[in-house]
Amino acid sequence: MAKWGMVFDLRRCIGCNACTVACKQENSLPGGVFFTKTLSEEIGEFPKTTRMYIPTICNHCEDAPCQRVCPTGATYTRADGIVLVDKEKCIGCGSCIVACPYDQRTRLEPEMLEAGLFGNGRLTPFEEQGYSRWTAGTAVKCTFCHERVDAGLEPACVATCPTEARIFGDLDDPDSKVRRLIHERHGRQPLPEKNTDPKVFYID
Repeated sequence: MAKWGMVFDLRRCIGCNACTVACKQENSLPGGVFFTKTLSEEIGEFPKTTRMYIPTICNHCEDAPCQRVCPTGATYTRADGIVLVDKEKCIGCGSCIVACPYDQRTRLEPEMLEAGLFGNGRLTPFEEQGYSRWTAGTAVKCTFCHERVDAGLEPACVATCPTEARIFGDLDDPDSKVRRLIHERHGRQPLPEKNTDPKVFYID
């Protein structure tokens, strides 16, 4: 079975945030909730400066702190390495949010699902059908678009990226593009000192 992971090519990311918009749309995320963000960092000194864009996402850790602290077993890891939250078991205690060293979890508050993206207290038909998948008071996070992956598709953020800065594939396949990039360009995991063994790698 595949062990899914993602590579971020920092040379290719242009900070357009197409990934962020695609994720919001694909997952029907309410206002204030993001499963992926792109940070920016200024490098150098004037007049020789440049800007680096750094995509962030749930890292679907092999040794996930969020799963270890969950008191109900709501957070679990599939056989293919994707970390998910069972909303039927989640009690919204927030332990996983505190435990995540990457700040990649959000608690869905009732007002997030009631206000609407336009902030007028009315939901559009698109929001009404999309928000039905969420339960107020539960923790949510990136799922690597597991439903798309199960259907043989790439995550929405990967499929949308105009510069192919996001690469998704099987970490256990030595011939996969993700494995080749990690090997050839010395891919680095975020915050390796946390010993979570993330399935996300950065190359530059």
